[in-house]
Amino acid sequence: MSTPETGLLPYPALCASQSHFVPLRHLQYHVRSWGDASMVTPERPPLVMVHGWMDLAASFQFVVDALAEAEGARRYVLAPDWRGFGLTSTPAADSYWFPDYLADLDALLDALLPEARYGAIDLLGHSMGGNVVMSYAGLRPQRIRRLVNLEGFGLPATKPQHAPKRLLQWLDELKQPQALRSYASVQEVAERLMKNNPRLPADKAAWLAPHWSRQAEDGRWHILGDPAHKRVNPVLYQVAEVLETWKLITAPVLWVEGEHTDVAQWWGTRYTKEEFHERLQVVPRVQKEVLSPCGHMLHHDQPQALAAHLKAFLA
Repeated sequence: MSTPETGLLPYPALCASQSHFVPLRHLQYHVRSWGDASMVTPERPPLVMVHGWMDLAASFQFVVDALAEAEGARRYVLAPDWRGFGLTSTPAADSYWFPDYLADLDALLDALLPEARYGAIDLLGHSMGGNVVMSYAGLRPQRIRRLVNLEGFGLPATKPQHAPKRLLQWLDELKQPQALRSYASVQEVAERLMKNNPRLPADKAAWLAPHWSRQAEDGRWHILGDPAHKRVNPVLYQVAEVLETWKLITAPVLWVEGEHTDVAQWWGTRYTKEEFHERLQVVPRVQKEVLSPCGHMLHHDQPQALAAHLKAFLA
């Protein structure tokens, strides 16, 4: 049946998830899980998935389902909403800092998957989350058995002379209230998702929309993301420092990108796929895969193809 909110037939989820909250670093962290600890074996450790900017944990539902179908059995999968996204608390802060994501992930694993009990886990990150897991795997190499990076390209290189302009931009943005557009209905949210990603099927958009947003007292649907995420980060991205961390990764790495991802839409000529792949050469063991037809939202565009690669890589 179609939902009364969207009028669309929603995606029929195969694997039911559980939603729970964990106190972490002065926040209530929302974590979505599929399966339970009884499914863990030495060959099938827990799989943790972390989402990208302006996304949330529920976004992995399609690839969790596809992986269960591909493997013929279910894994214990956990996916948090990053701070200021989804149902996780919004911190009392003007801006977001990359080290906080690393610390949040570290605290989450200690709380839910302690090393003494579970040993090394499998870790997957998409986009911003892909950048986080690459750094984390270098900092805590003993914690990661297999690492999957879905289009976590990093950022363009910066130079010291960029700092004054960046800091001034940040100071100016602090004086301006940030806001995200709201929507008259959850159907409008679904339409927005499909506009952002024309490859997203209507049934998946209908399923995602009520997870991606919530109806407020004003009757409108609001995106579950802190508008402060829109502010520029005053800390420059230091490529040399990042690569020193990547060199410390010991786990095999699966890199997956979409054939139609156009990084020029984000960075123009300042940073290319070719430059990213040059950086990736510092990682000891990398397997590369390209999905087609597919864009940046790999887990939405091609969940079955992605699951096939995950099945082989995680085996």
